[in-house]
Amino acid sequence: MKRHTWMFWTITGLTAALMLLSAVPDVLRVPGAVSVFKHLGYPSYLLLFLGTAKTLGVAAVLVPGSPRIKEWAFAGLTFDVSGALYSHLSVGDPPSAWIPAVLALALIGGSYVAYRLRIDREASPRDNRTAGARVRVGSQLPLNT
Repeated sequence: MKRHTWMFWTITGLTAALMLLSAVPDVLRVPGAVSVFKHLGYPSYLLLFLGTAKTLGVAAVLVPGSPRIKEWAFAGLTFDVSGALYSHLSVGDPPSAWIPAVLALALIGGSYVAYRLRIDREASPRDNRTAGARVRVGSQLPLNT
């Protein structure tokens, strides 16, 4: 297995596990999740939406193909976790409440970087051939037109 592929799946697996561990209590409306939402000032009906969105985002990141959907999924997960971090900091929660969000942001960022490295590495041989062809065609044009 190539290094970038191995790195992507390791970091993405950890990210998926963390995001799913935070999504399941939301979807099931576990009393602990409801109390955290009330503490943060959010309505409890938002739990099902956010839990479902996180689950769908994780699925989109894990399923092969669909690069545009993957990009949106990474963005959505980033927005979700950034909002959680901001919310915990805004109400003055101690680090034990917001450190998981910082860890999740780091994992999402690492997973995205590993994904881009993997995609760029796989696409580079094809891009170099077409880029070279474009340069040769463009170099035949006069410069003063």
